[in-house]
Amino acid sequence: MPDDLELPPPEALDEAQRLLDADRPFHAHEVLEAVWKAAPDPERELWRGLAQVAVGITHLRRGNPRGAKALLSRAADRLEPYAAQPPYEIDAPGIIRTARALAERPEATTDPIHLNLTRTRA
Repeated sequence: MPDDLELPPPEALDEAQRLLDADRPFHAHEVLEAVWKAAPDPERELWRGLAQVAVGITHLRRGNPRGAKALLSRAADRLEPYAAQPPYEIDAPGIIRTARALAERPEATTDPIHLNLTRTRA
């Protein structure tokens, strides 16, 4: 990913989803992190949480259950304030459920992880 990547939120969500679907969570993290760093204050923690979910999945894929558990738990906590009214059709409740489930049993996760970032894909 280019260091100066700038995508509007809907395009970033589409690109991150494409990368997650291709089992490239670290690259999805990079896309989400770029939005996080450019987001206005009311959305910063939302994008930070999404980026942490992707990097938590990266830790799972790399065999680091302890790191995955920590990141996924923090990500879910960070996303909670957005659960009732998430912007951009983000499926915050679904992402929170998935992150918490993965954090509960990170050592047991060997199958592909299916995560829908938006409700339109659910």
